[in-house]
Amino acid sequence: MGQPFPPQPMAVAERLLLLEREQSRALRALRAPGPPVTHVYRPLEHAWEPHCRFVRRYCRGPKRVLFLGMNPGPFGMNQTGVPFGEVRHVREWLRVEGAVQRPHPEHPKRPVLGLSCGRSEVSGARFWGLIRRLCPDPQRFFTHCFVHNHCPLLFLSASGRNVPPSDLPPQHRGPLLALCDRALVGAVRVLSVRMVLALGRFAERRARRALDAAGMGGVRVEGLPHPSPRNPRANRGWEEMVLSRLRELGVLEVVLGNGDGREGGDSAGSTEPGAGDAVEHQEEGGGSSGMGGSQ
Repeated sequence: MGQPFPPQPMAVAERLLLLEREQSRALRALRAPGPPVTHVYRPLEHAWEPHCRFVRRYCRGPKRVLFLGMNPGPFGMNQTGVPFGEVRHVREWLRVEGAVQRPHPEHPKRPVLGLSCGRSEVSGARFWGLIRRLCPDPQRFFTHCFVHNHCPLLFLSASGRNVPPSDLPPQHRGPLLALCDRALVGAVRVLSVRMVLALGRFAERRARRALDAAGMGGVRVEGLPHPSPRNPRANRGWEEMVLSRLRELGVLEVVLGNGDGREGGDSAGSTEPGAGDAVEHQEEGGGSSGMGGSQ
């Protein structure tokens, strides 16, 4: 009788989804933040189906570069399950679908309508709009890159204002960020990430702290300006700033899906999109200026 086949290693996508499930359960065990937060949305629960489809479609192997946001925005990942998940780009370009549940309790001013949500957000439109222009086929971008959030929760005040994790009361902020730091370290390991490109200073600081504490200082952490309209710099040529920064870091060719995924190299030339190309902008809830908003 033949020998049984050895067990196959779990696919990268399934390992990441398992890690996110464990993170969600751990976050569920934390105490409610209290004022000013009245509602906590958990898109890794109510938008789990489209999130799984996003991960399984675009995370099929190691990723050299991880774009890191802070946490979901009310009209982005909260509706679609995709980081920076502006609805139109998720539907039309990423072609991610799936049922989205209504959270309970639901904030009357921030309903969850899923992929039928008619509102857009500036951060997602700017981020995915730039990536779409650089890589008309999304598989090119995801050859070496992936997108992730440090914290998967959205916090809302009674008025519907987005409360960033940095503004939570200290006794709740500390345990929350510690859990999210550990989950980020796990994601970097699962994806074999060599560089974290953090959008906004908050995400950059958390990534540096988490990876240094885990003895993973060899993973580069670099910052990009956050695309939120609440970041004044982002309202003055955000695309040009990001493209310049990607060239400076030597990773534009990696973002374009070229080469073998090694960082470095001259990426100037005709691959840059034309100056006349348009990017769609729309309102989105964000964090304080300079720190980066939500996704």
